[in-house]
Amino acid sequence: MVHFWDYGIYRNPYKGDAVIRKHGILFVMTGASGVGKDTIRREVLPEFPNLVYSVSATTRKRRQNEVDGRDYLFLTKTKFEEMIKCCEFLEYAEYVGDYYGTPTHRVSSALKSQKNVLLELELHGARQVKRAIPNAVMIFVAPPNLSELERRLRGRGTDTEEKIAKRLERAREEINSAREFDYLVVNDSLLEAVKEFSAIIRAECQKAERMI
Repeated sequence: MVHFWDYGIYRNPYKGDAVIRKHGILFVMTGASGVGKDTIRREVLPEFPNLVYSVSATTRKRRQNEVDGRDYLFLTKTKFEEMIKCCEFLEYAEYVGDYYGTPTHRVSSALKSQKNVLLELELHGARQVKRAIPNAVMIFVAPPNLSELERRLRGRGTDTEEKIAKRLERAREEINSAREFDYLVVNDSLLEAVKEFSAIIRAECQKAERMI
């Protein structure tokens, strides 16, 4: 027997009937380090009350002004590896010497409660999620060019020269993978990038195939 409290209810603006969706939509954003993913996410989230950001876990050092539980779940390497052994991550990867991962229970509980979820992942993690959840909406955020990306990385003042070089090398690989994604947003102008990202979310939420 189907119970209506198991579903998200959305009113059809043209009829009195209800349009029903079983669960939320999973959005995955990926792009090179320094491309502006965090900034785009912070600008977009207030526009969508039903969109929640699932905070990733990491073993990297906390940066100035970052808050545990808001920006990342900051874990020790030992704790992170214990969670890997217990299969507690939807995806995880090692990136320039640090672990990053998405705790499964945070995502699953939000989707089941009809919340749309946004993940911000590196390439390897995004590929893992796509294999696990094929209907996830994949969005790639690209820089206008590598020279601009290098300028932004240096401007952050958070990485050593060695890490910057590794991030740029990884960025080339990531940009070459953009065709694997459903959408491409080039962050040349932040205002335009935010508009494009928001338009993608609105369009996906209105797709008839997501309704029953």
